[in-house]
Amino acid sequence: MALLRGVWGVLSALGKSGAALCADCGRRLRSPFSFVYVPRWFSSTLSYPKKPMTSYVRFSKEQLAIFKAQNPAAKNSELIKKIAEIWRELPDAEKKIYEDAYKADWQAYKEEINRIQEQLTPSQLVSLEKEIMQKRLKKKAIIKKRELTMLGKPKRPRSAYNIYISERFQEAKDGSSQLKLKTVNESWKNLSCSQKQVYIQLAEDDKIRYYNEIKSWEEQMVEVGRNDLLRRKMMKPQAKSTEKS
Repeated sequence: MALLRGVWGVLSALGKSGAALCADCGRRLRSPFSFVYVPRWFSSTLSYPKKPMTSYVRFSKEQLAIFKAQNPAAKNSELIKKIAEIWRELPDAEKKIYEDAYKADWQAYKEEINRIQEQLTPSQLVSLEKEIMQKRLKKKAIIKKRELTMLGKPKRPRSAYNIYISERFQEAKDGSSQLKLKTVNESWKNLSCSQKQVYIQLAEDDKIRYYNEIKSWEEQMVEVGRNDLLRRKMMKPQAKSTEKS
């Protein structure tokens, strides 16, 4: 519980949840389109410029090469930490050199993006819009999943079939994953009802485990003010369940 509160404290300090922090991702892309912001995945069929490095990234890239040459055995994480400290202490006059370089590169980047925009056909604009929405939704889903993992949300219960697969997959003979899965799937089909009942019971036990864990987790989420993560309907374990053979 203390760990959960610690994690929530970090998120609260940021003012929003991890999912909310990404909710505005891509909103810089306005309709019809403002190509000042262009995803890295913009298009495999169009040639587009690479985003310019920020002033800090440019500085750290230069310094990392120097530090790495002087300390070849040092870890990058240690060197980056030192570079960050140097950047913080860097005089404004020296920082301005990197900031001006970034502004110049950014202006050239915007001009090139505008040139590309003028070349797009209506159909390409429609395709791009769809691609942007798909990537945006995918990114939000990934962020949401990471947040739930960080908050310790219990794993969903497994089916009898999934329990059997995970148990037998590693025991399957050498071969590709696809071939192993096919072999294990065939063996599952050939199990007798009594043999399958063992895994059905394990699945029922896992449902009870999940129900107890998710109930406790949701109580913790209510306590820290995350009612948005609660299930719409409370799930209760069933006394009996049938598993398709």
